Amino acid sequence: MKEIRYAFLDPTGNKTILVESPVPVEDQPSAAAELMELEPDAEQAGYLTADGDRISLRMAGGEFCGNAAMSAAALCAMDRGMSSGALRVSVSGAAEPVAVSVKVQNDGTVRGTVRMPKPVSVGTEAFPDGAVLPVVRFDGICHVIAEDALTRVRAEAVLPEWCRFLRADAAGIMLLDREAGTLSPLVYVPAAGTLCWERSCASGTTAVGAYLAAKEGPVSLELTQPGGTLKIEAADDGELYLTGRVRMVRRRSVWVP
Repeated sequence: MKEIRYAFLDPTGNKTILVESPVPVEDQPSAAAELMELEPDAEQAGYLTADGDRISLRMAGGEFCGNAAMSAAALCAMDRGMSSGALRVSVSGAAEPVAVSVKVQNDGTVRGTVRMPKPVSVGTEAFPDGAVLPVVRFDGICHVIAEDALTRVRAEAVLPEWCRFLRADAAGIMLLDREAGTLSPLVYVPAAGTLCWERSCASGTTAVGAYLAAKEGPVSLELTQPGGTLKIEAADDGELYLTGRVRMVRRRSVWVP
């Protein structure tokens, strides 16, 4: 048995476990599974190392997650007594550290803006089952943008196969309703064994912004998701900025196999 200390945070409903104890990489997926059984509301888990200015985050499946990056910066800001400032977080699935601006709100939450990685590509894929849909590729995850009718049942059925077809570390289907301004994100992470309708998805929201910017130019868009609203801005220079809020739920120490 090993004692593990973790923080449980809520970034716009996408509840995230950040493990603060050292865990060997080969044990991280199984330890994450144990912790997510203890925290059934959690949608993902990552492993955080914060040493001075060096903040590193490795997700349990090795994927990239913008909400987890925002959560890591928010946690460090809380621990350091910062009211506002900027931090850099090295995240799995991202070639370079991401910059996160943080500002503590009067209610104790942290408003965070992440300078998100730019996509590797924005294009269209013809899937083996005949579906032809926009796909936004990032280093650590691919997102399929579905504006037309694609049921939740169908999305759940096809996403694992689509992920394999895309040869992606992780993949999502973003059910987008532009007229209503809503997004329903489904994310599959093979290494972690998770297929989850997330309450919000930072990288998926960014993928939507990148997709729309490629079609229409600069974008400033708020998307309401089951857990709240995320804002994505695609600037003239192609930079992508995602804004949300992070709430601390609790910190715990537990024993796991």
